[in-house]
Amino acid sequence: MFFERKIYNSLKDHALQEQVTLITGLRRTGKTTLVKQLLHDFFPKNSMYFDLERLDNRSLFSEKNYDNIILAIQQRGIDIKKKITIAIDEAQLLPNLPSVVKYLYDTYGIKFIITGSSSYYLKNLFSESLAGRKKIFELYPLDFGEFLTFKSIEWSHSEKLNVPFLNAEYERLKDFYNEFIEFGGFPDVVLNNMENHKKDLLEDIISSYINIDIKWLSDFKNADSIRNLLIMTASRTGTRLDISKLAALTGLSKPTVTNYIELFEKTYLIKRIPVVSKNPDREIVKAKKIFFCDNGILNSLVRVSGGVLFENAVYNQLHHFGSLAYYSLKTGHEIDFILDNKLALEVKETATKSDLLLTAKLANNLGIKDCFIISKNPPRELEKTIWGGAIK
Repeated sequence: MFFERKIYNSLKDHALQEQVTLITGLRRTGKTTLVKQLLHDFFPKNSMYFDLERLDNRSLFSEKNYDNIILAIQQRGIDIKKKITIAIDEAQLLPNLPSVVKYLYDTYGIKFIITGSSSYYLKNLFSESLAGRKKIFELYPLDFGEFLTFKSIEWSHSEKLNVPFLNAEYERLKDFYNEFIEFGGFPDVVLNNMENHKKDLLEDIISSYINIDIKWLSDFKNADSIRNLLIMTASRTGTRLDISKLAALTGLSKPTVTNYIELFEKTYLIKRIPVVSKNPDREIVKAKKIFFCDNGILNSLVRVSGGVLFENAVYNQLHHFGSLAYYSLKTGHEIDFILDNKLALEVKETATKSDLLLTAKLANNLGIKDCFIISKNPPRELEKTIWGGAIK
């Protein structure tokens, strides 16, 4: 059964364009499913799908004479006199693929739909060779609205965040939201109803990320050290990242830690958000706060507090709405998220009026009038409070 993702309409529009369509993101987020559905919906004829995890397909696209690739697909039933669509999965496994795609695109006018698990690879190598010929789409784990879709639960999308609290909706969706907070949004995990199976799937995703993605993209061979660094990083979720402290705790050099934190970010495992700065003399202006791009991954790596897990889930809901930063004073007072420099959002498991008053006072320093508290539990004060499960 195909569950439509929010990104699918944009993919459909671009699939009908001549440009190369590139879909990138963490493994197991559903890229292959989307590609196969695009072929089914729009290119049922004169199209082919290639998975580069298969050695025979890697061998085909490793041909030194690129015209031989055309001869090979002709022998498989493709009519080169008609419009051809080729879908290629796991592009990061073949370093020379960008030059192959460029030649076949320019010479034969082939429409390519390509997926890969690494933004580091796709954004850099494909950007250099396919300038003006491609568009990159980033696929993340399910947000809460998509989570409900995969659970076959009815819901409605709102362009605005400030949805009024409705106790009936809270009661209807709270268990689903708690599951989303604990296990995240990988499609296979969401569709599995057994808790132990969910945990096994998440552990397999982490192991594959370390042993396949990181292995392909770096020369670091010690998987235990990488996992240890991931655990140390996960334990700092929602806080400012101190590279020196991470290096001391893991026994790795600062340059090595820096390189791997950047690699974790470029492969969609983590995201760092900057601080908003209006007064550099009083505010902390350098350190970025770190979040994991899936709660299930975070929860599998390390046990953090319920508040941290909730804040990380809110990050994964909010980043689809715009650009995020945070605000912090040296006094320790903070606003968890500033959305598009226009909206101040503080995250609390249980919201109180004093939380809102402090957030409003801090937001005033930035000239921001709109501020809200995002709450996991039913709010004590309904004014200016958003229940986290309403962010879809």
